[in-house]
Amino acid sequence: MKKLTIITLTVILLASCTQKGAQVPSAGFVTIQGHDLIQPNGEKLFIQGTNLGNWLNPEGYMFGFSRTNSAWMIDLLFKEAVGPDATAEFWRLFKDNYVTRKDIDFIARQGANTIRLPFNYKLFTDEDYMGQTGPKDGFERIDSVVSWCKANNLYLILDMHDCPGGQTGDNIDDGYGYPWLFENEQSQQLFCSIWREIAERYRQETTILGYELMNEPIAHYFANRDSLYQLLQPLYKRAVKAIREVDSNHIILLGGAHWNSFFWMLDDASYDDKLMYTCHRYGGPATKEAIAHYINFRDSIGRPMFMGEFGHNTLEWQSDFVKVLKEANIGYTFWPFKKVDNSCMMAIQRPEGWDSIVVKYSETSRNTYQEWREARPDQAAFRSLLRQFADNCRFDKCQPQADYIESMALK
Repeated sequence: MKKLTIITLTVILLASCTQKGAQVPSAGFVTIQGHDLIQPNGEKLFIQGTNLGNWLNPEGYMFGFSRTNSAWMIDLLFKEAVGPDATAEFWRLFKDNYVTRKDIDFIARQGANTIRLPFNYKLFTDEDYMGQTGPKDGFERIDSVVSWCKANNLYLILDMHDCPGGQTGDNIDDGYGYPWLFENEQSQQLFCSIWREIAERYRQETTILGYELMNEPIAHYFANRDSLYQLLQPLYKRAVKAIREVDSNHIILLGGAHWNSFFWMLDDASYDDKLMYTCHRYGGPATKEAIAHYINFRDSIGRPMFMGEFGHNTLEWQSDFVKVLKEANIGYTFWPFKKVDNSCMMAIQRPEGWDSIVVKYSETSRNTYQEWREARPDQAAFRSLLRQFADNCRFDKCQPQADYIESMALK
């Protein structure tokens, strides 16, 4: 009778733990041990890989644009030129072609062990984004990458690159020129609820290494930046709490302010035992001294540091900087995997006429309806170029950049 009672109580306790808002911790996840990441087999994980930028968070320069540089601007550009229906069709083809199983297989063959997946929060709302309103395909796209990574023994980091309200105040957050997220309660609620929803869906998925809450928060342009910096850690704590209501398994990655380079405001890691930090660097000397502030913060906080983005430099600089990162025990993912031209792993070829029609229109003044009418190129030619560009994004149409890949030192 006593044994039966114990079994009954155990069943009741397990059932209560699996109710909404709680879960039974699972084995098989990457964990943290001081400055290191430890895989389920007990071996250290030193992150090496790339970013799938521009796929679910379009950026103008990866299309060859300069003035038209954020996702909403690109979308508006195309709608001005060919209308909303043709634009929606382009985005569907673009998303279908830009990242496929072949791309992930290729990344794995180069020696990578991790992929960082940037995404826009709008993929989980009813807001108009990349040709869709109402229910989006955000989970469908992530599910595909998870399955492809799993087949290749790759880890995946989910990076909310574009947050509600905008977290940066520049084109990279697809916002409106100010980090409104930190001053708007409604945006903060949405930010936390989306992360909770993502965490609830993937709480048992061991292919996902962790959740990167936001990319490059709070640029340096603003006179009140110091007060904005002070708002970063409280919002992080709030989002971590929301995630932990449904997922106690995954690591959570926190980026510093000022392009993921200032960490002094993130002085408390005691509220969660699965936190790590992520920095970025473009340019400057490829020396250990140049990233001493990252190393010093990492050492003071006692958690791993990860170089989530770097690249767009000479091959010599990239090769030298990789050596510095390895010596400093800072894992890395290059930015980006694919874009027009070079400075990436896979180069997209510009269709003939892309610069003279599409890029030219993107650089034209288009501030009034009259300017739209006067500058609009031939619609048939523009639609044809969009279809060609989407087709050129396919893996088989892209050109591997052998020297760039060698500079990444993935093997």
